[in-house]
Amino acid sequence: MTMPFLTESVPGIGGQMRTIPEDFQVEERPLYLPCGEGEHLYIKIKKRLLSTPDLVLRLSSVLGVKAQAIGVAGLKDARAVTTQMVSLLGVTPDRLDRLKIDEQLLSVEVLGRHRNRLRPGHHAGNHFRLVIRDVATHARETVPQATDMLVRRGVPNYFGPQRQGRNGQNYQVGAKLLVDPAHRNRLSRSKRMWYLNAYQSHFFNDMLARRLDRIDRILVGDWAMKMENGACFPVEDATKEQPRADRFEISPTGILFGSRASWASGEPGEIERAVVAESGATPESLTEAAKACGFRGERRSFRTPLVDLEWTLEGRVLTLSFSLPPGAYATNVLRELMKTDLQAAENVR
Repeated sequence: MTMPFLTESVPGIGGQMRTIPEDFQVEERPLYLPCGEGEHLYIKIKKRLLSTPDLVLRLSSVLGVKAQAIGVAGLKDARAVTTQMVSLLGVTPDRLDRLKIDEQLLSVEVLGRHRNRLRPGHHAGNHFRLVIRDVATHARETVPQATDMLVRRGVPNYFGPQRQGRNGQNYQVGAKLLVDPAHRNRLSRSKRMWYLNAYQSHFFNDMLARRLDRIDRILVGDWAMKMENGACFPVEDATKEQPRADRFEISPTGILFGSRASWASGEPGEIERAVVAESGATPESLTEAAKACGFRGERRSFRTPLVDLEWTLEGRVLTLSFSLPPGAYATNVLRELMKTDLQAAENVR
């Protein structure tokens, strides 16, 4: 599926990403800091060319703890320089001396002890510093045009292409698993959910593409999300709610179907039904199948705020810095500027 651009009217700047790992830098913003007591030791790690799963394996091996005792709030890409918090169950600070600083593990900082393990989503978002080289000569005029639109209307909250695998077909495997209990039972839960999540995200991206021209408009029948806490509510009076959307207090959402996720009504509901109908499904059939598979589903905002934006252009080298909330992909900002579908996996949540 080719996903449309919100900034279609602005020419793309093209360019090259990730010429060196330092061109893609990510710093996780903590949701909270350790309280000072508890069984979990919180540390902050800066790493280079090391994915989060590989970091966990390295910590497990060197520190002599099970991988299940290591908590992280988000996944970070390997082809980058990234900083994130990690929690370690039953580890004392002196054992960290076993960790050797090298070209991959750049620094380790002890933050303190806490009662709870870090879990996915337990962070306030990510701050990015990205370098795009060999951009078009018109970048000085077109970058502010595109970024102004993204700041004002929001960044399209597409799922990144890595969800669908190298051949882009993971969602088809998820569709089959949804109705094939025998096949599901042969897979681990994590593998099974990976494919089912791909099926969810395939539908979501299509719904977003059909709402893209109204990404910041509230319609009767929408489930609107409160951006401060992620809570959703049904929209009965769109005129009343639109000023809140204009202030980026709320946003329209699309469904990640499940046993308990609420489908939209009105025109938004018609769009959701049309999308799933093209795969031979209905909201009712997907809800029942999700019950059998044991996942609840949720609503996901169609857009994310782009904040703390700064950019500089030196010759044909563009440097961007900005912050995004948890679950948002920096590639959605880059593709709007570059006007290319970035197929290289970018795994930052």
